[in-house]
Amino acid sequence: MDRRKFIQNTSAVTASFFIAKDLFAIDKGPVYGHNNMRYTLDTKWGTLDSSKFPVNDCHEMVQDKSGRLILLTNETKNNILIYNTSGKLMDAWGHDFPGGHGLTLSDENGTEFLYITDTDKHQVYKTTMDGKIVLIIDVPLEAGIYKNAKEFVPTEVAVHSNGDFFIADGYGAQYILHYDNAGKLKGYFGGRGQGDEKLDNAHGIVVDTRNKKPSLLVTDRTRNCFKRFSMDGKLQEIINLPGACVCRPVIKNDHLYAAVLRSPNLDKEGSGFATILDKNNKVVSNLGGTEPIYKDGKLQPMSQAEKILFHPHDVCVDNDENIYVAQWASGKVYPYKFKRV
Repeated sequence: MDRRKFIQNTSAVTASFFIAKDLFAIDKGPVYGHNNMRYTLDTKWGTLDSSKFPVNDCHEMVQDKSGRLILLTNETKNNILIYNTSGKLMDAWGHDFPGGHGLTLSDENGTEFLYITDTDKHQVYKTTMDGKIVLIIDVPLEAGIYKNAKEFVPTEVAVHSNGDFFIADGYGAQYILHYDNAGKLKGYFGGRGQGDEKLDNAHGIVVDTRNKKPSLLVTDRTRNCFKRFSMDGKLQEIINLPGACVCRPVIKNDHLYAAVLRSPNLDKEGSGFATILDKNNKVVSNLGGTEPIYKDGKLQPMSQAEKILFHPHDVCVDNDENIYVAQWASGKVYPYKFKRV
């Protein structure tokens, strides 16, 4: 019997308010999480010499097709740090993104690119994997919904298989802006407002292809939910996550992952955790959070249970289903690694 099955079959820990810990884990320390999505924690995985490779806020991470893990920080001495899965630094570049916030990987006919949003410069950049800028998106004044650049504060990009991309203006006017692959504005939806189709903190976005028909999952962080829209901006579903101020949605295989910046609302500092949803968008595990409980099909409020994470801002799931967590305003810590067991 392999280690994962052993832990799944022999765990007898009763779930309570506090996070589940596997008392049978040997030589790896405690195991965090719930059900069959459980992990050991390595807080030293991404630690580097801060005098040479400092970080400020570790905002987001992605894994490229060669297996490298790419971290975006708003530290202009090295906006991009590139690791292997063992935590060894492979490369570093970037000095031009003081508000580096969103990092998205795209694959265009076998060639990979990065999309970087900068909340200080009010711009979105498309770059090569070694940092050459190939496209810049400024405030779309032509849409008639912005008066000046300061109203446009993009936080995330999602890229469709046809090359179109969608920008979430999560710290600005809360619109989702649709562009073609050349950077021409095709449309927009959302915007700040009180209706379900409106957004209050559109912090993240991803194209969800788990079903046959692709759709857009958009974060509405202050409202503790993800909202599903059709590719042309029609609201289809609200995935309520009570108590969880979620960051961007991250999809790996059938599961949906997200960092929870704070809980139960944005007023409580140092209260983050990470959450995992199954293919039916039901929460199955929380890392550092309370056990997910459903009553009459309704998810009960979640919150931080243990302070293993402070302000997690993003998760990256590698090809072995390990999770890397980048944290904002958390003492300039490097990414942590949760190894699946």
